[in-house]
Amino acid sequence: MPGPDPAVAATRLAVREHLLDLPAGALVLVACSGGPDSVALAGALAFEAPRAGIRAGAVVVDHGLQEGSDAVGAGAADLCRGMGLDPVEVVRVEVRPSGAGLEADARTARYAAFEQVASRLGADVVLIGHTRDDQAEQVLLGLSRGSGARSLSGMPTRRGRFVRPLLSLPRATTLAACAAYGIEPWQDPQNADDTFRRVRARRLLAALESELGPGFGAALARSADLLREDADYLETLARQARAGLPDAAGGGVDLEALSSLPRALRTRVWRLLAAEAGAPLADVSAAHVESLDALLTSWHGQGPLHVPGGIAVARERGAIRFTVLDAPG
Repeated sequence: MPGPDPAVAATRLAVREHLLDLPAGALVLVACSGGPDSVALAGALAFEAPRAGIRAGAVVVDHGLQEGSDAVGAGAADLCRGMGLDPVEVVRVEVRPSGAGLEADARTARYAAFEQVASRLGADVVLIGHTRDDQAEQVLLGLSRGSGARSLSGMPTRRGRFVRPLLSLPRATTLAACAAYGIEPWQDPQNADDTFRRVRARRLLAALESELGPGFGAALARSADLLREDADYLETLARQARAGLPDAAGGGVDLEALSSLPRALRTRVWRLLAAEAGAPLADVSAAHVESLDALLTSWHGQGPLHVPGGIAVARERGAIRFTVLDAPG
């Protein structure tokens, strides 16, 4: 008897590896948009979950950003139910502008919905359908931001309850898996909209693959894995260095001790200090860190700097002090 299609087998194996350590009866949800990556992932989970003795469900997020999005969400939910996934929930979210851009705001709303549904249902894991192509695109976007190793390290396979089993597989595999299932997945029209940075990165990646060889995207993804290991280690050292920084007399962080740290650690310690003061870490850019470091390396008596979260940072009497400014009345 012939085995499954090679693409189907590859997605099943990728999912299986992330179910091994879950307790019997655990609930795993797949985030399904109806697109090829998440449909292939849903099919793999539907097959593997009962063999691992766990329950499998799905969560579908309707961002409400396109005409007919409710029908797309309902179709994705029906597809998941047809695969045997249960429970399956469709969640309508409000994408609130934050100034970070529509893509980022939609992602924030989407992951908040995943967290809420997973917590309410008691899910141990939420599977996300990002592929190796998505990882390569993420690295290109990181290059455009110029924010260092962490920005170039792409997406981790696991963060908290979110797991990305398909990061080692190309998008061609998920498309082939859908074809093997006889499913025509939904194609998001925004994937052809050049106003989105990720769409432009995708087209650039295709051009680079054409010019430099079909292994270019895979090489970018491998580089992300290596950089993530380096960034994780440096951040561990930075947390240790932060814990060892003495307080200055009168409050604040001792200036001399902070200055003595190697720059590779000090830049990371600046981010930790900003986060401790209440700054949203995702909003602390490389430019903010460079300005903060200039308080040590290019001190000319400049006044307080400001970082996101309404926080002023000043050099005063041998110390670096972070002060939360009063909100305007």
